[in-house]
Amino acid sequence: MKRLIGYAVAIAGIVVMAMGFNVFSLKIAFLEGVASNYIAGAGIVLIIAGVAIALMSGGSSSSVSQSKEEVPIYEGTGKHRKIVGYRKD
Repeated sequence: MKRLIGYAVAIAGIVVMAMGFNVFSLKIAFLEGVASNYIAGAGIVLIIAGVAIALMSGGSSSSVSQSKEEVPIYEGTGKHRKIVGYRKD
């Protein structure tokens, strides 16, 4: 669900950025006194925030998860040891 919210915020940022760059114009009363650079900057900030929300949404898209942690098996001692395999702990 958070991923969807992140996408919506990013799309809203693209629309606001396009308004700031005068790709299209909407007659909104409180934005008429604001410079277009600030509107475009706000759009870029919204895009970055939306992407961050979408990426931090947690769960991955794959359904595979490891149930046990893999622990390395070493051979040798000190600086001369090598990893020869892994076991599930």
